[in-house]
Amino acid sequence: QVQLVESGGGLVQAGGSLRLSCAASGRTFSTYTMGWFRQAPGKEREFVAMARWRNDFTYVARSVKDRFTISRDNAKNLMYLQMNSLKPEDTAVYYCAAGESYTSVQSQYDYWGQGTQVTVSS
Repeated sequence: QVQLVESGGGLVQAGGSLRLSCAASGRTFSTYTMGWFRQAPGKEREFVAMARWRNDFTYVARSVKDRFTISRDNAKNLMYLQMNSLKPEDTAVYYCAAGESYTSVQSQYDYWGQGTQVTVSS
């Protein structure tokens, strides 16, 4: 059984930082793309960032690329999203996902975590 578990969300003031973690278990993810998505209240879920486990390919959405960084620890099957200079509009539930294709299209991801809430106060 494949499991993805996010952690690290919480309440932070605008301008602050948070680091989200995604722990993967159940199978080898060495060839998978891991992605972060988020869904704000009343909005569609959107792509945030992705990284391939097998190499150093990463991509961060333009809307957050100057503030967010994605990284991974292959040995521990962990992925991170470092979020700096947070803004109230970053408030959302953040999801970790895994899929075979290197893509920002969420329908291409096969496995999803339960999400972690990030709330940024003004």
